Amino acid sequence: MTPTRPDKPFPPELRDWVAAHLPGPAAVKDRSWPRSTSRVWHVTAEDGTGGAYVKISPSAGEFEREVAGYAYAAAHLDDTQAPRLLAADPDLLAILSTPLPGHVVRGLTLPADTELRLYEDAGGLLRRWHDASAPATDADRAAVRADLEEQAQEAADCLDPLAPHLAPDRLALVEAAAKELVGLAEQLPLVFRHGDYETRNWLYDESTGRHGLIDFSTAAHGIAAAEFVWLFGAVWTERPELREAYFTGYGRPLTADEDRLLQLLTVRLGASYLHNGLAKQREDLIARGRLVLDRMAAHRP
Repeated sequence: MTPTRPDKPFPPELRDWVAAHLPGPAAVKDRSWPRSTSRVWHVTAEDGTGGAYVKISPSAGEFEREVAGYAYAAAHLDDTQAPRLLAADPDLLAILSTPLPGHVVRGLTLPADTELRLYEDAGGLLRRWHDASAPATDADRAAVRADLEEQAQEAADCLDPLAPHLAPDRLALVEAAAKELVGLAEQLPLVFRHGDYETRNWLYDESTGRHGLIDFSTAAHGIAAAEFVWLFGAVWTERPELREAYFTGYGRPLTADEDRLLQLLTVRLGASYLHNGLAKQREDLIARGRLVLDRMAAHRP
């Protein structure tokens, strides 16, 4: 039997802050993800109406990105597609937002036609988000370059430790990630990315069939193809019909360079899982890393 995770306590100073913006939280329910840095609660007003979500950001940088992401969402998505920011406090790193109808998509069992339509809607929503992007600055490009250099170096650092554990074609992909990531990225334009566009941040409202989006803490300029890494590695390689539906909604397929970059970014992620799993003797990470690398070896850009 899996032990129940204890609820994370709601700090008194946060309760006072929320009470200044709502009639006062009469009920508080922990809605954090099962990781130490996630601190999210659903609060209900004293009169029993409405309610809101309150979050403490893990860092000042994530707080700033999330506040900017909420502003971007409010400008370009309607209130059935994204929640609205009610209040934010930089000292508490606290964010108060409206609830959004629906259930988190990850883990939902949906009819095949509903799932296809959901993925098409998700692609369409993200294209709308990307198309509204302001031009990237030199600082944005420098930040993206630094991130890709770091990922390429991580792939390079994995080569020797993973050599005894990988078939030559898998190892060649890790080497290609180390050599090609930065150059590929330099050739591609930047968009304002959601940054964590995976099914744990999608909501599906059964009553309307609408797709919604939450969590803007990693919103920043980047390469569009990098938005798809989790979906590619975890979903699309086994469910190509969902990839097709998604890019039908997105309105265009990936270019050859984008597809190669997406493959190598996912290779880097798989190599990281495997490397960390071997170092920490974590069978779950080892299995996940091998699965991702096997899937990338089977992919033909």
